[in-house]
Amino acid sequence: MNTFLGKIGRAISPFFSGIPYVLGYIGRTFSSSGAFVKRERAARKILIMQLLFTFIEALPIIVVLSSALGAAIFLMGYTLLLSLGQTAMIYKILLVVVVQELGPVLVAFVVTARSATAIATELGTMVTSHQVESYVSVGVDPIDYLVAPRFLGVTLSVVFLGLYFSFCGILGPFIVAKFVNPTIASGYFSNLLKELSFMTVFTSVLKCGVFGMVISITATFYGFNVERASTEIPVAGILAVSKSFVGIIVSEVVFVLLAVIF
Repeated sequence: MNTFLGKIGRAISPFFSGIPYVLGYIGRTFSSSGAFVKRERAARKILIMQLLFTFIEALPIIVVLSSALGAAIFLMGYTLLLSLGQTAMIYKILLVVVVQELGPVLVAFVVTARSATAIATELGTMVTSHQVESYVSVGVDPIDYLVAPRFLGVTLSVVFLGLYFSFCGILGPFIVAKFVNPTIASGYFSNLLKELSFMTVFTSVLKCGVFGMVISITATFYGFNVERASTEIPVAGILAVSKSFVGIIVSEVVFVLLAVIF
């Protein structure tokens, strides 16, 4: 029994021993990001490039994904609710699913798949090529120069993409309904606005912000965890993606529990 407990203790002790380091890294990232406005132009250029890659280049896939999802939910849901005589509920369902719940999660998954690997790989390559050491040797803090702009860029990108997803997810069903069944499209926006609330939009934006923080912190953390061998770089990319997915799901569960409790 003691041997079994000892094995469990040895297995979980590295996890708990690393918690202070992780919390310190998160705190340092937040503090550095808060002072980012005072950074020089080179750091702001990294932020712009991160926004370009994570936000602008992801717009086409978000348009297709959100429009298709919104149209499918609206048309299938409307048909089902019509048989029950509850067609008015489709607008509430559309807003909850596309704007508040599923939209932010899908956006976070897309950003994770596109950006988490890229960030972890880029930083891991900089570590193995001793570029990070060069920054430290000349008095440049890697957190200030490398992490903060990526943290802000990814977080803002997820928020903007979330709003864009919501817009396209609401507009898409109307356009499709115009061609499939114009009768359904009549009064679409007026009925939708009756169900739209500030809390729905606020919850969506808050979720996107939290998911963006999770993705950026996880990706940069595992990128810096690369030590010397270049073979560690792909592993860092895989860990960044998998741990980001776990963090997003856990965060979503927490949001759901808080909504149920409060």
